[in-house]
Order: sequence, then C-alpha cells, then structure tokens
Amino acid sequence: MPHSSGVAPSIFTRLIAEKLAAGWGRQVVVENRPGASGFIAIEAVKNAARDGHELLVVANSHMTINPALYRRLPYDPQTDFVPVAMLVRAYFFVTVAASGPYQTVPDLIAAAKTAPGRIVYSSSYVGSPSHLGAAQFEYLTATKMVHVPYKDQSQMYIGIANGDIHWAFSTIGSALPLIRAGRIKVIALAARQRIASAPDVPTVEEAGGPAGFEIDSWIGLVAPRGTPSEVVRKINADVNQLMRDPDVLERIKLFGFEAAPMTPEELAALIRADTLKNAEIVRRTGARAD
Repeated sequence: MPHSSGVAPSIFTRLIAEKLAAGWGRQVVVENRPGASGFIAIEAVKNAARDGHELLVVANSHMTINPALYRRLPYDPQTDFVPVAMLVRAYFFVTVAASGPYQTVPDLIAAAKTAPGRIVYSSSYVGSPSHLGAAQFEYLTATKMVHVPYKDQSQMYIGIANGDIHWAFSTIGSALPLIRAGRIKVIALAARQRIASAPDVPTVEEAGGPAGFEIDSWIGLVAPRGTPSEVVRKINADVNQLMRDPDVLERIKLFGFEAAPMTPEELAALIRADTLKNAEIVRRTGARAD
C-alpha cells in the first residue's frame, strides 16, 4: 500500500488483513511502500501476477485525482487495474497546533489574506485528497498559501504541533496520538454535515469557512487488470461481509471512517464519476504536481 505505517489507512488495513486471514486460513501481509505520490506501490502491484494474491490499497486520489494532476502518469487507473472492493469513506478535519496562533477557520483565512504565501499547510503527498482539498479551500477563500508535502504522515503532525506547519486536512485516526497528547486539535470537519463519530466538531461552513465545503475521500482495493473475475468477486464478497462486522464497524469509528461496501461494478462507476469531477476541480484550482 502507498501509505506509511502508523497512519489510519495502514492501521485499518491491518485490521482487515487480520480478519481476512482468519477467514481464509492463510496469512495476509500488509506491505507499506510510501513515497513518490504512491507511484512506488502502484507500479509494484501493476506488474504483479494476475492471480489475486497481490492487491493494492488505494485512495481515490491515486485513481481519480492523479490522472488530472500529472502530465505523465506511470500507470493508467482504467486499463492497468480492476476494481475489487470499496472499504471506507474517510472524513477529513482541519487540524492545527493546540497552542498555535490559528484556533479557528476564520483565523487561518484572515492570516492568509493578510500575508499571501506565509501560511503553510501540508499533506501526505502531492495529489492526496487533503492536498486537493486544501487547494480547493484556497480557491474558494481567494487566498494564497504554501503546500509542503510530507512523505511520513506522522512527521507532518509533529510539524503542526511544533509550528513548522500551520495546518492540514487530516483524518482523526492518523492525528489521534498527538490529539490525545494535547499537542494538536481539530477545529472543523470537511463535510456537508456533522458525523456521529465526532458530533461536537462543526463543519467547515459552520466554523466560518466556505459554504458546503467537503473533501470526498475513500479507500478501496484494486487488483492488476486480468485478475480472474471469480477471484475478484470472492474477495469482494468477503470484504463486504467484514464491512458489516460489528467489531470492524466499532473500530473504524476511531478513525473517523465510515464503511462503504460496494460491488466491483459500483466501484468502477464511482471511479469514472470521481475522475470527471476531480478533473474539473484540478482545472479550476490550477493545482499541478509536475
């Protein structure tokens, strides 16, 4: 998977791997290959055997944002991979230092307007949902900020806590250790309405930001194109069953995730729709990665 170890997608994937291993009676290994905007992990699985033994955990950014963000992409989401299963939708929050100078969304917007290019935000990689979401936030607030991506997401949160980074869109699970330590905190949710796992956190709009602002993010499984359909359907059925498991549902709440089981065909349709939508967002914001 293209995420670093210790962050929410990795922790969640290991939970799913343990559950699948118990059901399949064989070991399921999660291998982290972060870096290069996910290209390292993606190319490794693209060239893997088409037998269902190697799967790729992807975010929607890898499949639906990167095609518009990069002029040269070393893979084709449509022709190199086959959708297998949707795992979860992930919610993003505005995260700041607990004792920093920017404690509200209007604080950030005002500071960015007063000193264009001084406010720094981060993400786990160029083209991630948090990166594109922040670019959209800049566009909607008519501000100019600086993006500094971090290969290691845990270091990004330390950067926020230390004041090297002013803010970031983050998931609760990835930020949780430093939230519990009282060093960083969330001040708004990038969704159209509040969520059950964080009912006291206002939406970006409620917190004084752009109306209707949201970051649409999901995590799913794909396999190399040519993987037999019967293998894809078996994995899809087993994963969808886990997405209804009470233990899994309870534990993913800690990450601010929401289970979102789908058929392979439904996931393929979502990828097509999100690709068109994100291409428009990239065009409008002017976000580029190369």
